[in-house]
Amino acid sequence: MGPENETAVTEFILEGFPELDPRLQVFFSLVLLLMYLTTVMGNATIIFLVCVDHYLQTPMYFFISNLVFLEIWFTSSTSIKLFVMLSSGQNTLSLSSCFAQNYFYFAMGCTEFMLLVVMSFDRYVAICQPLLYAAIMKPQLCVRLVVAAWILSFALLSYRLLFLSKLSFCGSKIPHFFCDNSPLFKLSCSDTSLLWKIDSVFISCVVLGSLCLTLAFYICIVFCVLHLPAGSGRKKALTTYSSHLITLSIAYGSCIALYTRPAEVVSLSTNRSVALLNTVLYPFLNPFIYSLRKKPVILALSKSIARARTKLYP
Repeated sequence: MGPENETAVTEFILEGFPELDPRLQVFFSLVLLLMYLTTVMGNATIIFLVCVDHYLQTPMYFFISNLVFLEIWFTSSTSIKLFVMLSSGQNTLSLSSCFAQNYFYFAMGCTEFMLLVVMSFDRYVAICQPLLYAAIMKPQLCVRLVVAAWILSFALLSYRLLFLSKLSFCGSKIPHFFCDNSPLFKLSCSDTSLLWKIDSVFISCVVLGSLCLTLAFYICIVFCVLHLPAGSGRKKALTTYSSHLITLSIAYGSCIALYTRPAEVVSLSTNRSVALLNTVLYPFLNPFIYSLRKKPVILALSKSIARARTKLYP
């Protein structure tokens, strides 16, 4: 858009899914609400159990609790507004709220990819170097890895707020359900080529770099598992890590499809549909894949319920 069309835009209108029938939008909003509440309650349950059960206070569950804590905020950054849009039609968002949503979405996404690398490294040491696990994965190292993931991501993505605050806009209608890069930049009257290039390089490095590291650790894990004796849990381990790889394929596949391609080939309709996998489905699956199916977590949950019953009905 040219500068001659520039207007003083004070808020954006998120179009969401205008092609859906109003009744389908209501149904979709109820499904979304159910998935969101399940995600939050499942993740909050994991955090609670890790805090109260000392058997779960291990490096693996420390990393998982950080991941699920992140997932609560990551899915909340987009799902709440999407539910409000679908259920009540309130689809406006101020510029500052839009920029904040964009920043936190990408900062938390970057943090998640770093945490996934840390978690895969933890499982690699546990499976392939079991005798050295306690010596390597000390509590101090675990805390430093997690703190580094959070601080680095939010610090490195701070450039977005500076660039976004300097943009001017020629329109207010965003054909998306949140303030994603592609639709937001295409509304700008300013030259966004530099921001496109910086984003493409940075996001590609984070996504593809973390993917390579995560896959490298999982490949090493698979080779170690295959060398285990047949009756020592090999099949169970392969089943567990194959489910991990399925969820990872959703997260990485959607991000590669959305953010590592040139701007001119990005389809807004495809962007909107694929983004649902990343913002709704992946956070919904995570607590079931990483924690709620595991016996130690089920046992800790059973003990917590038993203690609660004892206190309520002594």
